[in-house]
Amino acid sequence: MSKKMLKIESPKIFPEELPVHMQLDMLQSNDFLEMKMFKNCVIDNQVANKVAFDKIIFKNVTFTETSLTKVELTDVIFEKCDLSNVDFGEAIIHRTKFEGCKMVGINLAGVTLRNVLFDSCIADYATFRSSSIKQVIIQDSSLCKSDFSFSKLQKFELYRSKIDLAQLSGTKLEGIDLSDCDFNGLGVGVEDLKGCIISREQAYIFVSMFGLILNE
Repeated sequence: MSKKMLKIESPKIFPEELPVHMQLDMLQSNDFLEMKMFKNCVIDNQVANKVAFDKIIFKNVTFTETSLTKVELTDVIFEKCDLSNVDFGEAIIHRTKFEGCKMVGINLAGVTLRNVLFDSCIADYATFRSSSIKQVIIQDSSLCKSDFSFSKLQKFELYRSKIDLAQLSGTKLEGIDLSDCDFNGLGVGVEDLKGCIISREQAYIFVSMFGLILNE
């Protein structure tokens, strides 16, 4: 029986209304950008704090050497972008979609996520440590060796995603459904698993992880 998907708010943005840009000028801390589309370009060496993006689309954009700590993203779409190793630490991200993006090693530690979709993304080694995550869906994505330690998860759903060796220690998983995720091991404490939803096959993985012996 398939799970009923969580409903989240989509970005409130109309692509046909946005002027297309092939480059992004150097950002300064506290800058505000709105109603733009950046397409088929490289954005590099952007270092700023508390930049705000509102109603922005990034399409086929590669980010390199970029650190935008405490960035605010509202009604933003990243489509087929490379955000590997980007630093979005302590960001506030609302009504935002990451679709078909490469996000290996991205830093999202300490972020606040609300109504965010990660669809078909590669986010291995991504850091979500100590984050507040609510109304978030991750589907058809890879988050192997990612770090969700000491995060608060509410209305957080995973569908058909790889989370092998993800770190979840200190994160309460009550009500979180991992049953259709793919993993052979997780970094998690017994106390964190209370109320977590898993499949029968995954139960055997946890038996092995905690050194138990199953008598059949």
